[in-house]
Amino acid sequence: MTTKLQLIGMARVAAEAHGLDPALFQALCHHESVNWNQWACRYEAEFYQRYVAAQKLSATEKHMRATSFGLCQIMGQVAREFGFAGDYLTELLDPVTNLEYGCRKLASCMDRANADVRQALLFYNGSGNPDYPNLVLRHYSTYSDTGKTL
Repeated sequence: MTTKLQLIGMARVAAEAHGLDPALFQALCHHESVNWNQWACRYEAEFYQRYVAAQKLSATEKHMRATSFGLCQIMGQVAREFGFAGDYLTELLDPVTNLEYGCRKLASCMDRANADVRQALLFYNGSGNPDYPNLVLRHYSTYSDTGKTL
């Protein structure tokens, strides 16, 4: 099992490789995985109905696409959209894989939001919770080298 400290370091490396603020990405991982639980999973029935149900896929693939996985709680559907080609979406529980697709998603959201952090976080979360940026950013100073907040 990978330690919390190792996961935090892995998130920093992944963020830097994608040109993201490491403290922001680490704060996102902290929030999404409920303090770095790499095994976190959540099935989202509303997401299933809205985005996946009508697709011509196996029942297992459909349900896995409507599940969020790991440190970034990346949705199976989102990972597929960002190029994940693994046979099993449970591979997203691997921290390296999860961080890669979480970074791809956050970088896309930052581009879409013209680098507006709060808007990008809303996009990352599907804009369903207007308080989501605050929930993530409350962890920012924990990972910032200067202790600053956004």
